[in-house]
Amino acid sequence: MSQRSYLDWNATAPMRGEAKAAFVEALAIAGNPSSVHAEGRAARRLVETAREEVAALVGAQAGDVFFTSSGTEANMLALTPAIEIAGERRPRSRLLLSAIEHVSVRSSGRFSREAIEEMPVGADGRLDLGALAAAIGKVSRVLVSLMLANNETGVIEPVAEAAAIVHAAGGVLHVDAVQAVGRIACDIKTLGADLLTLSAHKIGGAKGVGALVRGRDDIHFPEPLIRGGGQERGLRAGTENVAGIASFGAAAAAARSNRQAEAAHMTALRQRLEAGLQAIAPRAVIFADAPPAERLPNTTLFALEGMKAETAVIGFDLEGVAVSSGAACSSGKVQPSHVLAAMGVPAPLRRGAVRVSLGWSSTEADIEKFLGAWRKLASALSKEQRGIAA
Repeated sequence: MSQRSYLDWNATAPMRGEAKAAFVEALAIAGNPSSVHAEGRAARRLVETAREEVAALVGAQAGDVFFTSSGTEANMLALTPAIEIAGERRPRSRLLLSAIEHVSVRSSGRFSREAIEEMPVGADGRLDLGALAAAIGKVSRVLVSLMLANNETGVIEPVAEAAAIVHAAGGVLHVDAVQAVGRIACDIKTLGADLLTLSAHKIGGAKGVGALVRGRDDIHFPEPLIRGGGQERGLRAGTENVAGIASFGAAAAAARSNRQAEAAHMTALRQRLEAGLQAIAPRAVIFADAPPAERLPNTTLFALEGMKAETAVIGFDLEGVAVSSGAACSSGKVQPSHVLAAMGVPAPLRRGAVRVSLGWSSTEADIEKFLGAWRKLASALSKEQRGIAA
């Protein structure tokens, strides 16, 4: 079998070498990090070292990083009306979220469905800040959730601007930074985020580890999702996944050190990919490219009229190229994109959207392999349409 090209990094990234080494080394530690003996203290050191590295990645304090089993769990933990700020214990009355959020945020956490309101985005996929300001002006004690970068289009959201609006109204801002961290600058203070969600496997750590990061130390959660032994300073019970957390810390350190070089590498490859994609099929649409929006350096979401996403993804796979139809969180189902619907994209194009996402080890050869497969698919589609027309 010829060498395959993995171009689905937004679904998950391969483990970095540093993260693999940290994971394996941690497996040799027998102790429970809650135990006071030497073995337990050794495990605790690994967890706390990783906490410091994850905090450094986003400009936070180590004591404000809480490990979870995933980004989804971190989102669920954050989205609660019971959140307390500076000792204020009245529940949040409303959850506002953008129409392009990840399904784990759209599920509304622990808010009732009646308390949820979706904010519109423009044709470029960016949050309508005017609509946000108008909605906040009508309610009190609001929690707002806005992703830093969209997992399908790669569009970077105006988080700092939204934070100013939210805080002026006395609200709380949660930011899902799962796709953005390690690819663009992500400083929790600069963003103005009160809460930030991260996931290890998106930056080259092990799957099954995430984190919720506080932007301020007077945020308190009186109702943890998981109750029990009081781990993670009472916020998340259960023995910590020491090996996974150690890999998260190592991946965070590598991502912080290498971000600028990796971003430049991915940007150059993405530009080559998009130029080739449209040279082969001039009618192909790259979403959020017109009107242009700032995007992650690694993400391209495109479609061609008449193309079906499921057929295209299978076609690429048969040619040895792994791509996606969008978010990889629907048990293998290929579904029309709610993100593109929110952007006003017509249904025929939404049904054909394919996502290509690159990473630090992607190569020119991967791009050429993708374009070779795309040439075959686009040619077959063109012949099919000419046959129908005849």
